[in-house]
Amino acid sequence: MSIFSVSEVLQFAVGMEEAGEKFYRQLSSNFKEETLQNVFNFLAEEECKHREVFANMALEVEKYEPPENYPQEYFSYLRAYADQVIFSNKLEEEARQSLRSLLSALDFAMRRELDSILYYQELKGAVPEGEHSVVDMVIEEERKHFLKLLEIKKRL
Repeated sequence: MSIFSVSEVLQFAVGMEEAGEKFYRQLSSNFKEETLQNVFNFLAEEECKHREVFANMALEVEKYEPPENYPQEYFSYLRAYADQVIFSNKLEEEARQSLRSLLSALDFAMRRELDSILYYQELKGAVPEGEHSVVDMVIEEERKHFLKLLEIKKRL
């Protein structure tokens, strides 16, 4: 059974990237070490780029309008949920307490990407089968981000 349209998934993905950018910028400001500040600012910029990719993908699909009388509230709900799925306040606190090196910061970011990939793989089953390829593109973008972080880690 289809629960979401691919348009909703893309709007949700944009919200997740916005939450990620905010999360990484906040983490950057929490650290005094310039190396950690730089890595979190880099990750925030990567989230911005991803947001643009997903927003452009959303322009290519039929826009979804929720049946509720208050569509803004509906999408606000989805964005609020995104804030709690991958980039929660609890994770921010854990990160502040445990991230002390560039490697631990990269590992943390890679886990967030893997969590996103798993989430979208699960969400794929909730969209019509004919729209799975678009969700696969979202997953592939997250995978590319993970691989970029892995490459940085390998170079260290």
